[in-house]
Amino acid sequence: MTMAQTKEAMTTGALTQLCRLEDVDEDMPFRAEIDGFAYAVFKVGDMFYVTADLCSHGPGSLSEGFVEDCQVECPFHQGKFDLRTGMPTEPPCEIPIKTWTPIVRDGAIFIDVASPNPV
Repeated sequence: MTMAQTKEAMTTGALTQLCRLEDVDEDMPFRAEIDGFAYAVFKVGDMFYVTADLCSHGPGSLSEGFVEDCQVECPFHQGKFDLRTGMPTEPPCEIPIKTWTPIVRDGAIFIDVASPNPV
């Protein structure tokens, strides 16, 4: 897998645009930074998922990880997380990562930064 693309996100009202739809595909997750916090945007089939980019176990960037069966494998210690819930699915990861509900609108992916999904 190649390195994820990165760019600063754009805030519009309560929603923040993370990327354009064409910025992310199944082989290339996308990394967006907002006020120093990094988000990873994934595409699996026709679905998009947004998680915190930083692994909860170590300094791995999840947008650089391997995605299979709606799970992302951290490139640092090979632990895995469910993209839908943020829950760890393989050790050594034990602490969930935050997820957000992506909103697809006008050819772009947005989230409400202030409203992560419950863990």
